[in-house]
Amino acid sequence: MERMLENGDYVPNGAGGLGSVSGGEEVLARALFCLTARRGALPFLPRLGSRLHELCREKPSVRQALAEQYVAEALGEENVSVQSVELQQQGEGGLLTVKLLWRGETLTGQVAL
Repeated sequence: MERMLENGDYVPNGAGGLGSVSGGEEVLARALFCLTARRGALPFLPRLGSRLHELCREKPSVRQALAEQYVAEALGEENVSVQSVELQQQGEGGLLTVKLLWRGETLTGQVAL
């Protein structure tokens, strides 16, 4: 069971605790955490996270291909398959939309870059 996050903050459950998610929502929350964490930032979990933060250093023409590569790398150990990765570039940053397949269910999430 994962804790519910919204805009990087834990969501209260209204009873003094923290909200939680399960099933597909849990898998999506874990995947989004992996995509937003910087790979190598946690010394005891060096393979956790992604290199998506490095996209702004690359030429705009190669960012889509690199985004797909970085998403596959970050989610390689998760029990999901990546269906599509769509990068909408907005200046130096952008919005990444990821569609995942988990147990026959399509999960869609977005990450701001």
